[in-house]
Amino acid sequence: MAQKPCCTPTRDGPPNVISDSIKPAVRTDLHVDAITIAAGKGLVGTNSPRIPNDGESPLRPTKIAAFRIGTTTVTNAQFKAFVDATGFVTEAEKFGWSFVFWAQVPNQTGPTHAVLDADWWRHMDGANWRDINGPDTMAQAWHPDHPVVQVSWNDAKAYCDWVGGRLPSEAEWEHAARGGQGDVPFPWGNAEPNDTDQTPCNIWQGHFPETNTARDGYVTTAPAQGFAPNAFGLYNLVGNVWEWTSDAYTIKSLKKDVRARLAQMKGYKLSKGGSFLCHRSYCERYRIAARSGSSPDSATTHHGFRVVWPA
Repeated sequence: MAQKPCCTPTRDGPPNVISDSIKPAVRTDLHVDAITIAAGKGLVGTNSPRIPNDGESPLRPTKIAAFRIGTTTVTNAQFKAFVDATGFVTEAEKFGWSFVFWAQVPNQTGPTHAVLDADWWRHMDGANWRDINGPDTMAQAWHPDHPVVQVSWNDAKAYCDWVGGRLPSEAEWEHAARGGQGDVPFPWGNAEPNDTDQTPCNIWQGHFPETNTARDGYVTTAPAQGFAPNAFGLYNLVGNVWEWTSDAYTIKSLKKDVRARLAQMKGYKLSKGGSFLCHRSYCERYRIAARSGSSPDSATTHHGFRVVWPA
């Protein structure tokens, strides 16, 4: 299993492309909570990067065409409706395993393989979107109103196709996350989250990766409508789960070490927003400008997605 940046592991080998993706008829009768973002000028990035080698800077203007975006990430209940209607099989199910955070590995599980240089991630046979932490864990870990996880980029795209939508671009995602506030680091503004009294999102509190005090109320995922929405009415844009985007993971850099890392990440897809595993001491990526990349066939317990549609 290959090492990768940030707190998301990725599968070994070249990214897999699903060759037998279903092409079901687009559903038009589904009720989806979404808002329309008007066309206008947006911002991408920051002039105050905290992880410069991720390509967070510079802050730059961009033109935004109008689009509709889900107020939340796709939930377990919504993804289940897709699977029930189409018989879709996720990549984690096809591989027969996926990545699980060490603290969520079931007590009855025997020894597990750890990811190189990130041994809090474990290779778990039988982990998938239903049994999130491994076999027979659905009853404890699966909640219909929580974000669906253990879904790859390819899985997310298949769902988006089914509902007549697509994954957001990085520019669309950042514009939506800023909520009309301009150059702010967080969807709620400038106030920094902490481990005690400022918990506006679902991230790690305590000492990563050993102890999570869960001061925000959640050890793992929160409901998709957990915490207050931003000014646009969108929930959990940072923290909770990473969100796949439509963009490739690229960085403009002249640094040799960054270019070497990118060469090993050819074909990777960009994710935004951070997750419940982010903490300032290790993965300070619960910010609008933060970025991460992973192979399109990878899935974890803290990775989901939301959908956009034409306005």
